[in-house]
Amino acid sequence: MKLYASLTSPYARKVRIALAESVIDCEFVEDSPSDPKGLAARLNPLGKVPLLELDNGEVLFDSPMIVEYLDSLAVTPLIPGDVDERWQVQRWHALGDGIADVVVASYLEARREENKQDKVFIARQEGKVAAAMAFAEARVSHGEFLWGDRLTMADIAMAAALDYTDLRYPHDWRADFPELARWLTAIDRRPSFADTMPLLA
Repeated sequence: MKLYASLTSPYARKVRIALAESVIDCEFVEDSPSDPKGLAARLNPLGKVPLLELDNGEVLFDSPMIVEYLDSLAVTPLIPGDVDERWQVQRWHALGDGIADVVVASYLEARREENKQDKVFIARQEGKVAAAMAFAEARVSHGEFLWGDRLTMADIAMAAALDYTDLRYPHDWRADFPELARWLTAIDRRPSFADTMPLLA
């Protein structure tokens, strides 16, 4: 298998962490969705990363679908099979992806010429990030993981989103959400998280 992804994408980072934690062999190919000559742009009709190319030539896109596929191959799934546990983990997963979506939208708007930026839109996105973090702060456990007694996609998605927030929308959110900050500091020490920390590009 081959994973086409950028080093900054929080969605791609989820997949990279899942691959490492599940010990699944996969070649990493750095690719940018903004490169019209890139393989992701040609193989994915949506022109996005991450993109997973299977050994038979089939391609999977959209990170939730990719991690579901990888989870089907894993010895120890990152998404629980039990119905009640599954929706709890997937709610964290959706929250993480939602934070990433908002930060991406805000970052792209802020890259426009200043006189063309929609300040109201940016402020609205910042409010959404704060609301999502408050939601998480009220539910984060005092243990090592967000749900249960082992690593799940809840931890992976939220860490990817929060670290991406630090990269693209740096602000002192830790002062307002100390439990969330404590959890992120601890989980980011895991090798799979530390090795995939997003880099400025």
